[in-house]
Amino acid sequence: MMPVLSRKRQQTITLWIVASLSLLAQQPAPHIGYVYPAGARQGAELEIIVGGQYLAGTRRVYFSGTGLEAEVVGYERPLTPAEVAKLREQLQELVQKRTEAGARGPGEAVSQLDKQIAELKEKLAVSARRPASAAIAETVKLRVRVAAGAPCGRRELRLLTNAGLTNPLGFWIGQLPEYSRPPVKVVTEPGSGVPVLLRQQRDRSDNDPVEITLPAILNGQIGPASVHRYRFHARRGQRLVIEVSARELIPYISDAVPGWFQATLILRDAEGREVAFAGSYRFNPDPVLLFEVPRDGDYLLEVRDSLYRGREDFVYRIRAGELPFLADIFPLGGRASKRLTVQLAGWNLPTYRLRLKPAEDSREIRVRKDGLWSNSRPFVVSRWPELSEKEPNDELTRAQRVKLPVVINGRIQASKDRDVFRFEGRAGQTIVAEVYARRAGSPLDSFLELLDSAGRPLASSDDAEDPSVALVTHHADSRLEWRLPAKGSYFVRVSDIQGKGGAEYAYRLRLSDPVPDFELRLAPASLNVRRGATAVFRVAVVRKDGFAGDVALRLKNAPEGFRLSGARVPAGTDQLRLTLTAPMAKAEEPFTLQLEGCAQIAGRQVCHDAVPAEDMMQAFAYHHLVPAEQWMVLVLGGASGLPWKPAAERPVRLQPGQTATVRLPLLSRRLAERLQLELDDPPPGVRLEEVHAERQELLLRFSLDPQTARPGLRGNLIVNAFLLPAQTAEGKAKNVRRQFVGPLPAIPFEVGAP
Repeated sequence: MMPVLSRKRQQTITLWIVASLSLLAQQPAPHIGYVYPAGARQGAELEIIVGGQYLAGTRRVYFSGTGLEAEVVGYERPLTPAEVAKLREQLQELVQKRTEAGARGPGEAVSQLDKQIAELKEKLAVSARRPASAAIAETVKLRVRVAAGAPCGRRELRLLTNAGLTNPLGFWIGQLPEYSRPPVKVVTEPGSGVPVLLRQQRDRSDNDPVEITLPAILNGQIGPASVHRYRFHARRGQRLVIEVSARELIPYISDAVPGWFQATLILRDAEGREVAFAGSYRFNPDPVLLFEVPRDGDYLLEVRDSLYRGREDFVYRIRAGELPFLADIFPLGGRASKRLTVQLAGWNLPTYRLRLKPAEDSREIRVRKDGLWSNSRPFVVSRWPELSEKEPNDELTRAQRVKLPVVINGRIQASKDRDVFRFEGRAGQTIVAEVYARRAGSPLDSFLELLDSAGRPLASSDDAEDPSVALVTHHADSRLEWRLPAKGSYFVRVSDIQGKGGAEYAYRLRLSDPVPDFELRLAPASLNVRRGATAVFRVAVVRKDGFAGDVALRLKNAPEGFRLSGARVPAGTDQLRLTLTAPMAKAEEPFTLQLEGCAQIAGRQVCHDAVPAEDMMQAFAYHHLVPAEQWMVLVLGGASGLPWKPAAERPVRLQPGQTATVRLPLLSRRLAERLQLELDDPPPGVRLEEVHAERQELLLRFSLDPQTARPGLRGNLIVNAFLLPAQTAEGKAKNVRRQFVGPLPAIPFEVGAP
């Protein structure tokens, strides 16, 4: 039972809470859209630019991994109208001074005033142009130091700003010497709407060749209509690898089509003739140019966007030289803890056969030559017995016999090749046939068929979407699940739907009974919440092989004071919004939290950690949950949140045509009178009918429209709180802007039958 507070004590608490809430106006989350250069060499010290929005007050940099340090050395943003007006006033004053000084004759003072006037005019000219994209209009300059022994590979960079912690973005550590072109600034000319480079950058001859020595890493930002050129000397017989990272750096750009920087490479000889071209690498938008040098001489590499677009987040990072490059591996995976030999194909490799014993968490293969690492290739680890496809098996009469469960490693070895496998099934048995190829780096666009013993088609599959693979936009792998009608022989046939084939067209075919399971993604990967307040985040469940049950969520080893509300993903639901309430204690550093989900599957408990992810929009429309390394939660200091306590975890039951009441404890009734509550994206038919204070509680009355209600629906209600000015609450003023306070802890609900 809550203690009864004196009126004076309630007034004191109300004033303190209102003063605190005045600092809690909704702030847009800080966001970074690019890092340039997007990496550095081991042992280097350099300045980098991070572009984004709401980056004011950046004071700290966080990198995942070890061996990296950074400090903030600068911040720039577009000028506000008030700042532009002030510049104009200063310009008028300087012009007046210049007129007076000029009347007295030329001199040092006149020259100094002319210089100041020119600088102000340039600032005003720049301010008249709009940034090409407001989302990357602000920049933070960092000085980064990389330890000589820093491990190579991808890191994640986040900034701590006045508005909180930014999203993560990749930063790569490499081994090779690096060349970086000057950063660009793209604006839109008034009245034209056409993005252009600033004049001073065009005057720097952005398209002039840069002399380089291979091997090297090349860093650049492509501006509108820009073509970057690099000149180098090569010797006859060298097998050059020129590998672009562009989409890999920034997977999705929300306001660009097709949703990323589509880099293009052209290689020219000393006479300017085109000798090689690359616009992609198989299905990967980032191109790779493989070139055996025909004769000694100078060569010119050109880099541009395929459509001559460009702006600050069109960032690239190119590995170039006689470097190891893995083009293909076979098989594409193996059974955990079982030794196998993997065949390698590519350029400049140290070996073409690799013996290994994959662990359950193995994810990739790469090799090393002369101290330099190759690119990596996906490697899939399974729990089932494995075997290799054996030719000839193109026809039903020559089908390869297999026993379920099994993973078959095969290739569509030539144009119009088809691989057929025969297995014995039981009446009523449900089987899953799934191809894993495109997700493992194979160019195969698979087509999968299930046939009965007479060769009659029962089921087929072309493209099956896998939302857990965020960087694949053409889901070309096939999957089918089918209940067998009778006991007997069945055939599964694999082919390429485009009729293509070759040694690189490898696949893994899984044939088994369904194995229900799930994966979890949570977004955003950076969460900002005031101390004592509540923040909303989202969990997505990737359901596998028919799993449709509840998933209970919990924090693992979280510091005291963090609390989840609405932490159960209902059966059959793929997305859930829930809330995290922060402790009251102030924290100087962000917390790295872990979320775990557990479910009952076939009589046993199965638990998986949720993978942090960023919800990234592609080309104005499509959303992808791109995995991140860490879930970082920043508890913002200063004002604390509303003193809510969560509603009971037992779901409130909503009946069509009836109302249901939820009670929330609240310290101050006077504060409750100034609150306005609204449902955020409510489920169909659910309405918040009434909110009123009763003693030390806030009562929320919900109703359900029987016409639009979905019986059996379960989930969470998210309710946002707004603070009204005192005079508005008392009816003395109207149309006064309310202040966003934050969400309440999530309220679980379920819809009953009519």
